[in-house]
Amino acid sequence: MQDRSDLMQFLFGRLSWNSIPYHEPIIVWTFVGTAALGMAVLAWITKQRAWGTLWNDWFCSIDHKKIGVMYIVLGLIMMLRGFADAIMMRAQQAFAFGDSMGYLPPHHYDQIFTAHGVIMIFFVAMPFVTGLMNYVVPLQIGARDVAFPFLNNFSFWMTTAGALLVMLSLFIGEFAMTGWLAYPPLSGAAYSPGVGVDYYIWGLQIAGVGTLLSGVNLIVTIVKMRAPGMSLMKMPVFTWTALCTNVLIVAAFPILTAVLALLTMDRYVGTNFFTNDFGGNAMMYVNLIWIWGHPEVYILILPIFGVFSEIVSTFSGKRLFGYSSMVYATVCITILSYLVWLHHFFTMGSGASVNSFFGITTMIISIPTGAKMFNWLFTMYRGRIRFDVPMLWTMGFMLTFVGGGMTGVLLAVPPADFVLHNSLFLIAHFHHVIIGGVVFGTFAGINFWFPKVTGFSLDEFWGKVSFWFWIVGFYLAFMPLYVLGLMGVTRRMSHFTDPSLQIWFQIAAVGGVLVGLGILAFIVQLVVSIRRRHELRDESGDPWNGRTLEWSTSSPPPAYNFAFTPRVHDQDAWWDMKQRGYRRPETDFVPVHMPKNTAAGIVLAGISMICGFGLIWHIWWLAGLAFLSLVFGAILHSFNYNRDYHIPADEVTRVEQARTQQLATLQA
Repeated sequence: MQDRSDLMQFLFGRLSWNSIPYHEPIIVWTFVGTAALGMAVLAWITKQRAWGTLWNDWFCSIDHKKIGVMYIVLGLIMMLRGFADAIMMRAQQAFAFGDSMGYLPPHHYDQIFTAHGVIMIFFVAMPFVTGLMNYVVPLQIGARDVAFPFLNNFSFWMTTAGALLVMLSLFIGEFAMTGWLAYPPLSGAAYSPGVGVDYYIWGLQIAGVGTLLSGVNLIVTIVKMRAPGMSLMKMPVFTWTALCTNVLIVAAFPILTAVLALLTMDRYVGTNFFTNDFGGNAMMYVNLIWIWGHPEVYILILPIFGVFSEIVSTFSGKRLFGYSSMVYATVCITILSYLVWLHHFFTMGSGASVNSFFGITTMIISIPTGAKMFNWLFTMYRGRIRFDVPMLWTMGFMLTFVGGGMTGVLLAVPPADFVLHNSLFLIAHFHHVIIGGVVFGTFAGINFWFPKVTGFSLDEFWGKVSFWFWIVGFYLAFMPLYVLGLMGVTRRMSHFTDPSLQIWFQIAAVGGVLVGLGILAFIVQLVVSIRRRHELRDESGDPWNGRTLEWSTSSPPPAYNFAFTPRVHDQDAWWDMKQRGYRRPETDFVPVHMPKNTAAGIVLAGISMICGFGLIWHIWWLAGLAFLSLVFGAILHSFNYNRDYHIPADEVTRVEQARTQQLATLQA
């Protein structure tokens, strides 16, 4: 019997039938619903006979445009999971008062708020901004693809593998109960002996590799692959924000990798980096995680600033006011984002001098952000503003983000932070800037660039319905939390005893429902638009009359983006070309060489996920075998030199002549 037990432990590690939480009704029904939805999707794909297209043209694609779309689809799917967690928390807090303990056990509630934070930051916001950068940047700088197309595919699938590991924790085992930053000692083996923190560590490590490689890829693309004549100060503002964002990614994400590696060693081999004994220091973890964590906030918001810059200019019918100041403000924010991390733990006893320095730098960083706001306002001033859906999201952002920034400046004052730290005021502030900035900006960007991706516009009516549900729901959901925070109500609580607080939580729950209706309206907008795509198609291929170089390609762009290398003479390259009476060549095109699609990226990411699963459950043979397979597969792929295919000259000519006709229609 002992030999059999040892064999089972060797084969399955900590994994057993008890690891499946079949005693939790919510999880069981979630699994049933997910399985049913998954089977319905599989049946639809089979009915459409789309397996070959899905695998060959999308999953194996190294086209930056398709990878950008897949990033955004991943973000939308994970947003549904993250929002489900949010609405469960809101419902629990609305009813768990006095003798009623609500419907969520405390350990399940703790997993939900941890998973909500992790999913929304790493697997919703990050895929959204990375997808937008992936799609738009090469088109804006006149490049046919990113610098390393295969690496782009691999980066996406590594991010997806990390997301799948986090999703798997819902049905096999558990997730961390530590909060989304997993502070020790709560995340140590003594207080979290289960697999929850291990799911957290390996999910983020695998996804972090994808994010870091994507950052390197986009930096090289922007620095080395710009069109002739496009100096740094002639790049579109969105490309500038993408460059600064990816510099932050390359500088910050290795810190996250290192701190999670040290936490892993504490848990797996008994080191004491973050313990109070044997020379360790838990405050070192807090410093390291926030040296990554605060630049991460700007990694999310900087590309969105670029999105709004493009939208405001386009829908005001004017050049962007103060281009140079926008660039300098972006660079200032990039640098200052590394000088403010300690404002996240003013209450930890660092001393008055240290707190004063970080409080002042936090206030200073609001100056370049404010400069951007004034630039957008001056761009709108005396412009011919069109209140289409992207512009509505932009104006909603400007009003909301200013309010969130003001509460951030309040929290930058150490004495005020001593009162408000760890309260619901902090939760309201964080959501104020992330939802009001990143989420609003993402929806603005999707509505703005959707015609470029598909060749037809999104339905305006349902877009406006989604916007108004979101904006009203947001304020109802988070303004009450400011009130509760000023009352001293602590965050992360699943039950309250003071009945006078209940009405505020109930208002917040109503706001959450309205936000859910906004998400539903967006899904309806997509479905309606796809069904009405022939009515919504813009024959000009240039529905917003955009100003940057991406609009000189067809909508949707061909696989090769540009049949010839464009030459840039002005900041607003496409506007400048039209003013010069620009005529596109119609003959003498040559064959275009493009890299081939490959399954190596999804295979290597799948092996990485298996390796992570083995490490989580201490199935050492599986982890070792997967790691060796990963190394062998990477080496094998490096010898695969035959990666090009040729687009014939006659096909290039046909596409380019069609685009020339589109532009003639537009100019007429």
